[in-house]
Amino acid sequence: MVKRRMLAVACAAAFAATPALAGDNYGQQKAALDAQLSAVQAKIARTRAREAQLDTQIGALDTQIHALESRVGDIAARMSSLQADLALRHRRLDVLDALYRVQTTRVRDLEHAYRIALARLDDMLLTMYESPQPGTLDLALQARSIQDILDEVHYLQLVTHEQETVARQVATAKQHVAHARLKTARVRRQVADQTNLIRARLEQVAVIHDELLTSTHRLSHARAGKSLALVLARAQEQSAVEESDAIEAASSQIEAKIRAAEQAAAPPAPSTSTSTDASGPAASPSAAGLIWPVTGPITSPFGPRWGGFHPGIDIGVPTGTPIHAAAAGTVIWCGWETGYGNLVVIDHHDGIATAYAHQSRIAVSCNQDVAQGQVIGYVGCTGFCTGPHLHFEVRVNGVPVDPIGYLP
Repeated sequence: MVKRRMLAVACAAAFAATPALAGDNYGQQKAALDAQLSAVQAKIARTRAREAQLDTQIGALDTQIHALESRVGDIAARMSSLQADLALRHRRLDVLDALYRVQTTRVRDLEHAYRIALARLDDMLLTMYESPQPGTLDLALQARSIQDILDEVHYLQLVTHEQETVARQVATAKQHVAHARLKTARVRRQVADQTNLIRARLEQVAVIHDELLTSTHRLSHARAGKSLALVLARAQEQSAVEESDAIEAASSQIEAKIRAAEQAAAPPAPSTSTSTDASGPAASPSAAGLIWPVTGPITSPFGPRWGGFHPGIDIGVPTGTPIHAAAAGTVIWCGWETGYGNLVVIDHHDGIATAYAHQSRIAVSCNQDVAQGQVIGYVGCTGFCTGPHLHFEVRVNGVPVDPIGYLP
């Protein structure tokens, strides 16, 4: 907005300092503003192209980020599953370790009990061996009855058998517990191997997860940079659009001044002479009285271009090609203009003016009367230009029109 106000103030000052009937000065102002407008519109087009490129890049980054985020989610789910499996294996290992410790203690206790049983059996057998054995007569004499004799013999046999049975049971129990402990140790090794395998897989998946997160963060940072660049580009576009609007408003005011000046001025008799310059083109004038300034293909037509408006046609010819006046008239501008480069504007005194831009060298002077076909300059690529060509305009009462409608 500040830029627009400054342009408006500048235009108002220019109008205030210009005489009411100075049509030539209005033409110069109009040409300058149109050249400036062309440059601003080209800037807008480049900015919009940059915005489109940034939008495409941001879209591509968003797609990549979404794909990575999806992969991160899958990897995170896999990590969660592996972590749960690993925790389960750890709990099973803890149970197996506790069971192994209990079984180890049980084996040791049974070994101790077995040693005690064997020692008692050995002591009993040794005592029976060392003590004098009572004979049958002694037992008979000491016994009160036959049953007492039988009970005494049976008791001695029972004690011996019981000690042997205890030792045998303790040995059997020890073997069973030792076998169970071996089985527990084997299962514990298997679970430990599975735990180590799951831990290794979890570490691998964690590395992939970290790499994906790093890539996601890098792409997010790049997207943030592109988004910032897009915001800046849009701000520049908005500024350029405001400048373009201000220039167009000023250009419209100048067009009105040109029409008023031409209506107030009495036009002199138009010249019908043609150039005697040997380099002049052998061309017949159109119904409007104009001839082609150069001969070559049209590389850019009149009308919308790059998001703006192209007020003339571009004719592709080599650098140094002579440029001929399209009709007789008076040179109202000759010099440098932003965007146009070296520019010549000819007023043909019938409401029609022509402009010849991007010249490498100007061959006429301001306020000079020229004849149709006279060399007024040479083709180049000055100002806002992408290659050697002639930018040719036809203006009716200051308003640009399609030159094709005025050329033969």
